[in-house]
Amino acid sequence: MSEIRPPETETRMVGVILERRKLDNPWVDYSWHPVQVLPGVPDSPPWTRLAEGEGWTQFYAGAAELVLYRHESETYAYNIESAQPSVWVFLRNSASEPGIELYGASVDPGEAHAHNDTGDDIVDFVPMPEAILAWVTDYVQRHPPTKEHYRRKRDRADPEALARRTRLYESDPLRQVPEDE
Repeated sequence: MSEIRPPETETRMVGVILERRKLDNPWVDYSWHPVQVLPGVPDSPPWTRLAEGEGWTQFYAGAAELVLYRHESETYAYNIESAQPSVWVFLRNSASEPGIELYGASVDPGEAHAHNDTGDDIVDFVPMPEAILAWVTDYVQRHPPTKEHYRRKRDRADPEALARRTRLYESDPLRQVPEDE
């Protein structure tokens, strides 16, 4: 079953290149970091070995979908106006080879923060490719962030509704106020 998305939503598939580095650590053998996001998806199958050196190997990890939502255009604008526009890559440890899986990617800093808070995901960023930057910039221009913030007006408190009256109060002649006052 496909996911239902608002009509203003746009998607683009990207390829993700990861680097595995050998660690001198008794508990962890390797560290994984994204190296590059490709503006399209190559014909290579996932986990194709691309380059290798002393203590490191680069892999094409597979494809990830970038999704742009209209209500998030303010955070996209924040990203593309920053000193280094970025694409965040989400990785998750896996029991199957190679020990890590590509979980997704995003250009939304808020989504990256949410994935980072779970504690299960490895979140890292890479510089945004020019083609992706042009696509996100065009989207933000067509769907500008709304600066209007709706502030709810509270109802005035009714002091009579908050007062507590018991039958004891009504029946006690000393607590009743004479009507002529």
